[in-house]
Amino acid sequence: MNQPPPFSDVNLVALDAPLRSAMSISGRPQAEALAFGAEWGSQDRLCLGRAANENPPRLRTHDARGRRLDMVEFHPAYHALMAASSASGLHCSTWDGGRHLDRAARLFIITQVEAGHVCPLTMTHAAPAALAASPALKAEWLPRITSRLYDGRFLPFWEKTSVTIGMGMTEKQGGTDVRANTTVAVPIGGEDYEITGHKWFFSAPMSDAFLVLAQAPGGLTCFLMPRFRPDGGVNGLSLQRLKDKLGNRSNASSEVEFARAFAWRVGPEGRGVATILEMVQLTRLDCAVSSAGLMRMALAQAVHHARHRSVFGKRLVDQPAMRAVLADLALDSEATTALTLRLAASFDAARTQTAEAARARLLTPAVKFSVCKAAPGFVYEAMEALGGNGYVEESLLPRLYREAPVNAIWEGTGTVVALDLLRAAAREPDAVRALVGELAAEAGDLPGVAGAARQIVLDLAHPTPEVFARRAADRLAALAATAALAARAPGAIAEAFARTRLAGARAVHGTNDVASAAQALLARALDGV
Repeated sequence: MNQPPPFSDVNLVALDAPLRSAMSISGRPQAEALAFGAEWGSQDRLCLGRAANENPPRLRTHDARGRRLDMVEFHPAYHALMAASSASGLHCSTWDGGRHLDRAARLFIITQVEAGHVCPLTMTHAAPAALAASPALKAEWLPRITSRLYDGRFLPFWEKTSVTIGMGMTEKQGGTDVRANTTVAVPIGGEDYEITGHKWFFSAPMSDAFLVLAQAPGGLTCFLMPRFRPDGGVNGLSLQRLKDKLGNRSNASSEVEFARAFAWRVGPEGRGVATILEMVQLTRLDCAVSSAGLMRMALAQAVHHARHRSVFGKRLVDQPAMRAVLADLALDSEATTALTLRLAASFDAARTQTAEAARARLLTPAVKFSVCKAAPGFVYEAMEALGGNGYVEESLLPRLYREAPVNAIWEGTGTVVALDLLRAAAREPDAVRALVGELAAEAGDLPGVAGAARQIVLDLAHPTPEVFARRAADRLAALAATAALAARAPGAIAEAFARTRLAGARAVHGTNDVASAAQALLARALDGV
């Protein structure tokens, strides 16, 4: 009695009016997206997400005779999710004619079901951007990267039709400061090197190859390290242990030691950071999109619960205090959906439009900062809306809550990406001012737009801008979200966001005055239900 029905066998696109509005930028029919939403909202797919998290990967360092294996074994649910996402091109679609916007919308959906397997998809998708520094390597690996037939077997890459790519950048003594890396690469002829050292975080250690940074004679350099040496022997990667992480449980992250591990140089010696940065923009976009997806699923769980649960004689969603909280949450979710998908559209337009290229380049760190930073608190508030039901493991909320912090930490913590915005502003001050002006023009005369635009420019031009780096990143993302809502959301929603997030200081959910847009927000949050 008085318990909501299961949230399953639902269409994750059909229920989500803000997502459909954001996707309409492309002008394409949405029949394919609706089919994708039904597939990923099915009970079977949701159960795969649960099973993959309840059965995390295991490391097998040796076989029964004491020989090194260094294999990571996964539950069949993980492989099923990887196969489904690979078939939809989540790891490759923008490299074989697809659009960033369409891929971002699919990523937004699959994250809601199971976020852990997004990690290898994201790194594989971004890898060709770094491999472009070595055209011969890219030509050899791209056909396997773009294959949509997932192959999780432990075999040399040349015996497989498809591959995944992992990463190993940070070391225990340096972390974000990769220039402090001590791992050494010794040339052995041509583009071939042998690498000795370690990585403290080795992402997706089951991959077929890894982009790693090491100190070559000419300085910090990027390398592609295959799992198997060209002679067919297992490469010199010794996996020490899997990280016992807060969340991201279905995905493996490890510590590794290299003992003369074979690798190919990617780009010139000494240009490792510049080479890797070519893929960082793509991985940071994915961080923001997947955080928006986590927020969306948390909101859907809260609204679904409130629409079916009665308390003190009426449905929870009709209780004024709860309605205020849910509408406030829905406003943030709608904004992050519009913001991240509009940014993905900029990546598409960047190929032909200078202004959109600048938007993608300059706005990405700010959007990652703002959206990924907001996700953990948002998911907690949604959990509280379910009361005790949200706190027990049978609920989806604990998994979403554990997952939420990772995107704010991975690929640059909040402070790191805010400082990246400052560096971009220092390199391209005119482009930053132009971007702020364009966003203000798109947002129009909504509350707080002019003041926010002025403050962003002042913060970035301050004599000691590091003090204001986080504020500038947050305000720039809020201005961009306002502009995205002005273009795609009902006017009342755009006005409520600008008034409470741009003109005023954001307060605890349920205390911002969004009553004028509450009906529209809650109707769009679970459209048609």
